[in-house]
Amino acid sequence: MGVAMGSKPARTSESIKFGDAFEIDVQAYRLRRAGRLVKLERIPMELLFLLVEQRGQLVGREQIVERIWGKGVFFDADNSINGAIRKIRQVLRDDPEQPRFVQTITGKGYRFIAPVVEQLVAESRSQSQVLIEETPPPVSRRMWSWVILATATLLVAIGVYAARIWNRATVSKLTQKDTIVLADFVNTTGDPVFDDALKQALSVVLTQSPFLNVVSDVQVSEMLRRMGRTPNDRLTREVAREVCLRTGGKAILVGSISSLGTHYVVGLQALGCASGELLATGQAEAANKESVLKALDGVASQVRGKVGESMLSLEKYAFPLDTTTKSLEALKAFSIGQRALRDNGEVEAIPFFRQAIQLDPDFALAYTTLGRAYE
Repeated sequence: MGVAMGSKPARTSESIKFGDAFEIDVQAYRLRRAGRLVKLERIPMELLFLLVEQRGQLVGREQIVERIWGKGVFFDADNSINGAIRKIRQVLRDDPEQPRFVQTITGKGYRFIAPVVEQLVAESRSQSQVLIEETPPPVSRRMWSWVILATATLLVAIGVYAARIWNRATVSKLTQKDTIVLADFVNTTGDPVFDDALKQALSVVLTQSPFLNVVSDVQVSEMLRRMGRTPNDRLTREVAREVCLRTGGKAILVGSISSLGTHYVVGLQALGCASGELLATGQAEAANKESVLKALDGVASQVRGKVGESMLSLEKYAFPLDTTTKSLEALKAFSIGQRALRDNGEVEAIPFFRQAIQLDPDFALAYTTLGRAYE
């Protein structure tokens, strides 16, 4: 009787422990307490990672914005950061008045003050001994072995087939770690008001989501330069895919708008960067120009759900676009201002932000961005 033995080398994964029972699994990008998974949304989790990485040091708000959202992003960052800190404290059961973990440095930022222990957690795996009988079994046992072998082969084949079907069904799902690139809208209406404005509107919608990570305009412009292009080159489907691959992204979103008599059809596709495979699609019809933003809102929600965002998240982070602005003209002016700000600086951008406010005096985002441009 012969004996065959085998083993695989141990695998290691880095973890960081702090407090009585908290542990960050760096590779799995998860937080656990006493071995149990603690649910924490993407932005609070990224902020917690940053604070732990910089433990004992002051982490300023500008550093937080640059790390989580990227340079050149203009929005109400203070509320987003405050909300993320509040959620971190909730899961850590930390008291802001007498903190054990996250200390607020008024007017400056935050500091992680708890001692931490970094360690490598080894997972040992071993194979059990496999006994091989060298003496041929009797004929009846041999026949029975063939039956078992055939059955096992059939089960394996079924398992492989089921796995392929499962992979096809789940390949379209994104994760909170994946990044996406927004391509320029394909506008076949002939109406220039939709140029840039719909992409800007889509960006506003997707920024609400804690699930989707959009590559910032600044990062896209820098990558276009590296590709030998200008920052103002159109981000067609093909160019967007190349940018996506070079930035390590997972998918691109390609929007479109076309005329259907007096109506408009708004579409959105999510495509894999590497394969170009269609991951998700959505479409809606708008009765008139004033309804286009509402239609885009609905299409974006469709695609967010199809690529993996939960229903709970969709319901919680769904602020209608028309609460930002109902004016496409104002949104177009704002989009031009954002591009001018990115390429040429505040002086050239300010007139466009002012124009957006004149076109829609209730355009809160334009006011906020104008204020930051003056700063």
